[in-house]
Amino acid sequence: MKVVKNYIDGQWVESKSTETLEVVNPATTEVLAHVPLSTPSEVETAIQAASDAFSEWRETPPLTRARYMFRLKDLMEENFEDLSRIIVEEEGKCIDEARGEVRRGIEQVEVAAGIPSLMMGYNLEDIAVGIDEYVIRQPLGVFCAIVPFNFPLMVSLWFWPYAVACGNTYVVKPSERVPLSQEKLFELVDEADFPEGVVNMVNGAKGVADTLLESPDVQGVSFVGSTPVGKLIYQKAAENGKRAQCQAGAKNFIVVMPDADLDRTIPALVTSFYGCAGERCLSGAVLLAVGDVYEPLRERFVDAASKLKVGYGLDETVQMGPVISKAHKERVLGYIEKGLGEGAELILDGRGVQVEEYPDGYFIGPTIFDEVTAEMTIANEEIFGPVASIIKVGDLDEAMAIIDANPHGNASSIFTSSGKSAREFRYKVQAGNIGVNIGVVAAMAFFPFSGSRDSFFGDLHGQGRDAIDFFTEKKVVIERWF
Repeated sequence: MKVVKNYIDGQWVESKSTETLEVVNPATTEVLAHVPLSTPSEVETAIQAASDAFSEWRETPPLTRARYMFRLKDLMEENFEDLSRIIVEEEGKCIDEARGEVRRGIEQVEVAAGIPSLMMGYNLEDIAVGIDEYVIRQPLGVFCAIVPFNFPLMVSLWFWPYAVACGNTYVVKPSERVPLSQEKLFELVDEADFPEGVVNMVNGAKGVADTLLESPDVQGVSFVGSTPVGKLIYQKAAENGKRAQCQAGAKNFIVVMPDADLDRTIPALVTSFYGCAGERCLSGAVLLAVGDVYEPLRERFVDAASKLKVGYGLDETVQMGPVISKAHKERVLGYIEKGLGEGAELILDGRGVQVEEYPDGYFIGPTIFDEVTAEMTIANEEIFGPVASIIKVGDLDEAMAIIDANPHGNASSIFTSSGKSAREFRYKVQAGNIGVNIGVVAAMAFFPFSGSRDSFFGDLHGQGRDAIDFFTEKKVVIERWF
């Protein structure tokens, strides 16, 4: 059985750790590989390699740094289908969802390749007689990313291409559940011939993260994951004097107004609630049906969700795959039981779904609760699975009050034909990503992936201009010549 290697200082290195975890295909339950829980000394070696590489890489012209991104982009295009299939096998997505993830990852690399323009500073002559002032963006050193299982390829690319293009060096810690797509990506990094030590990867779990957060040589951390862990990482980063951007958990509400176009709304809702088996931070979680739309919306939503084909994502006809693990399946099933116990009505039950070819896979079918109240656990806590809750509300004000009462603020959407309702929603709702007739509010690479309240800890988000600000320091130069 293959044991995944680390990539340190331009070399593939076997971990010295005797502790490993299984990497399991969640549809077939086949063990694909073992991943090492790397030792602190191995993490420190990667940090040192990145630190040693920083000075020369920082002095490399931005245009030259950008050319590495162009090479990586071309290699990702050439290996597009291989990357997509690996994501399906280790994470459970449908193949089209995996292709979408790879495409979004490539787009990050493409935007980072524009660094000669993105990194420009600004200046003003004659701030006083004969005195000029400049702002120059400069890299800081070594950064790191601690990334989640649900988008095993894409999420690290929210961060390190921007950091590296800006002249920093990097260490990536993949999720220990899904290291294989990062392994393939780093094979392409190696093929693109990035200088030794500029980009490194160390496999492991909490121990690796702790070592990265405690190292005085690491300038900042990017994290995506749950809110409790995000809070801890943000706190630990601050205690160790590091920059931090921690994109955390979500409970996303979708409002459907009586004037919504249901023919177009229903497909968007199904994709939002059940795409990626509900395991994405932008998944719809609670459906707020306003007024008279409640009855037709409920009927059509249940009908559409019940027709989704569940199975192994490499089958092109499958529309929803498994959740990530047996333990996570049990967690989601526990929330379904809790919803029943609190009095919600289960109008679509996904617990009994069977995939004949893969009877042991971690499958849960689309599930819908009705008669949900805003106080119920299933309406408040992040389930991270294919479970939807419907709450009937009287008007838009009531819907917005429910949204803002929840501590999360990742994403929220409204479906309406009214510009007035849409503007009021956009203006008032406390969420970082707002959708108007959009079910999955996924920012393009050249915009920040936002978030607020308990869904984000930090000041600058991933992607876009925020990423450039996060990975550089603004040096102010005031000069006068006699």
